Amino acid sequence: MTFSRRTKLTTGIAGAAAFALLATGCASQGAASSGDEKIELSITTFGTFGYDELYKEYEKANPNITIKAENIDTGGNARTDVFTKIAAGSGLSDVVAIEEGWLGQIMDVSDKFVDLNEYGAEDVKDNWVPWKYEQSIDPDGRVIGFGTDIGPQGLCYNGKLFEAAGLPSDRESVAELLGGDDASWEKYFEVGEQYKKATGKAWYDQSGFVWNAMVNQMEEGYYTKDGELNVEGNADMRAKFDQLAGAIGNGLSANQEPWVWGKGKGFVDGSFATMVCPGWMLGNVKGSLESGGGDASTGWDFADVFPGGAANWGGAFLSVPATSDHPEEAAELAKWLTDPEQQVKQSAAAGNFPSTIEAQEKLAEDATPNELFNNAPTGAILASRAEGVVAQFKGPHDSLIQENVFGPPLKNLDTGKTKSADEAWDQALQLLNDLVVNN
Repeated sequence: MTFSRRTKLTTGIAGAAAFALLATGCASQGAASSGDEKIELSITTFGTFGYDELYKEYEKANPNITIKAENIDTGGNARTDVFTKIAAGSGLSDVVAIEEGWLGQIMDVSDKFVDLNEYGAEDVKDNWVPWKYEQSIDPDGRVIGFGTDIGPQGLCYNGKLFEAAGLPSDRESVAELLGGDDASWEKYFEVGEQYKKATGKAWYDQSGFVWNAMVNQMEEGYYTKDGELNVEGNADMRAKFDQLAGAIGNGLSANQEPWVWGKGKGFVDGSFATMVCPGWMLGNVKGSLESGGGDASTGWDFADVFPGGAANWGGAFLSVPATSDHPEEAAELAKWLTDPEQQVKQSAAAGNFPSTIEAQEKLAEDATPNELFNNAPTGAILASRAEGVVAQFKGPHDSLIQENVFGPPLKNLDTGKTKSADEAWDQALQLLNDLVVNN
C-alpha cells in the first residue's frame, strides 16, 4: 500500500479540507428512493462489520427505505452462500459483502454484478488508497465493489501473561523485544520458545492464522501475478512451512479452533499469549473475549509490530448483484456505507481499519484509546502497520487453498496427528490436486 509516512499520505489529496466534511457531518446521507415508493433493501455481510447503527442512520435519512440485514458468521461460509446462490440464479441480497480472499473467484463471474461505474464509482475513486480501488475492477474495466476495510496486521498479546513469563509487557518494549522494524518470524518463534520454557504454555492460538500471515507477506502467494498456481515447487513457501512446522513441534501452538477459541475461554484461561491480528480481527477478539467472561482486566493489548514486516490480511467490498430489483438504491447504500465518514464509524464499532484515505488519516490523528486492549490507540497503530502494505494478488481459489488445502495439514500438525513437515506438505499437495488442479 502506498501509505509511506503520515506526511506523504496527503500529497495530492485535499487533506485538511477533506476533513471539514467529516467534522461538520455534511457528508451525503444517501439518495432517497424516487417518489414515495417504499423500498426494502437487503444486505448480507459476514463476521463483524459494525453496520447496525449505520443501518439505522441511513433509514432515518431515507424514510422510504427499509434495510433487511443478514450477517453470516465467517467469510468462508459467506463465500459458500454467495456461490450457491449465483449457481441457483437467485437469492442474493441487494448488497453483498465480498471478501478479498475470494475476490479472484468472484472476478470469474463478475458479470453477475452491476458495474458501479454506472452509479458514480468514477466520481469517488480517489476516496480509496489506489490499490484497493484497483482490486475492484474486473478484466473488462467494470467496478464491481466499493471497498470497505483493509487488513494491516499488528500483534495482539496478553501483557499479564508476558509479565508472568518474565517478559516486558508494555507495547513499546514488546515491539522492541520482537525486533521492532526488523521483526522476523525467526525472532517471534525464538521469544515464543522463551515463553514456553518459562510457563509451559503455548505461545499463539493456532497455526492456520500464522501461516496465512506468512504467505500474505510473500510477493506472490498461492498464485503468481499472472494467475498461475504457485505452490508446488515453491522453495520459499516450503521454507516458511518448515519454519512453522518447527514452531509447532516445539509446542508453540495452542491448537485452538479457529474463530471459536473454546467459546472465548482461550482468551481468558491463559491458553495462549499472542495472536496475529489484522484490524478487523480486533472485533472478533472483543466478541470472543467477552463471551469467555473476559474484560479489559484480562490483560490483552495490541502492539505496533509484526513478524516479517508489513502484511495485509483480508478486507472486503460491497457489491450489487445483477439480480437486484433496486440496483440504483442498492448502489447508493453501498456507496454511503463506504464513504470516509461511515468508515470511521465502522472502525469505532468493529475495530477494523478503513480503506479510504480520509478515514485512515482521521484514525491516525485521533489515536483514540481502546479500553479493552489496555487503552491501546488501535487506530493509530493500524495506520502505522498499514505503511508499506500492498495487497497480494489473489487467484480464483486463494481462499479455498488457505482453508481447505493448507488448513487440514496444519491442523494435523497442531494436534500431533502428523509428525513431520514433509508429511504435512505432501498432504497439502494432494489436497491441492484433489480440490483445485483436478477439479
